[in-house]
This record gives sequence, structure tokens and C-alpha cells, in this order.
Amino acid sequence: MSADTASGPTEDQVEILEYNFNKVNKHPDPTTLCLIAAEAGLSEEETQKWFKQRLAQWRQSEGLPSECRSVTD
Repeated sequence: MSADTASGPTEDQVEILEYNFNKVNKHPDPTTLCLIAAEAGLSEEETQKWFKQRLAQWRQSEGLPSECRSVTD
């Protein structure tokens, strides 16, 4: 059985997304987001949505408000 992309990224795609989130940038600019999307085989919209959700999870795990921007905003 093949993975259903409508239900979310595959394990391989999540591995690419997690690597970029943890090692590269939690707030990718549009160009970087496009490159990550191409590498993972996802649309830019799917990739942006994943980063937004993952950032909220990360902020919550760090005890920070999930919707807050950086302290310099």
C-alpha cells in the first residue's frame, strides 16, 4: 500500500522537514521554503502549513505561547 499524501507527509518527507526545522531554520524565508518543498516533494502550501504547525508544537514544548512572534517584533 502506498502512503496517502492527503493525510499528511510520508515518513521520508517528515524526516526532510524535521531536519530542516531542527538544523537549518525554524522560520524559512519564501525561497528556502520553496527549496524544502521541492526536496520533500510537497507543495509550498503543504510545507508552510507543516512548519507553522511544527513551530507551534516546538513553542509549546519550550513553554512559550504557540502563536507569539519573536521578542524583537
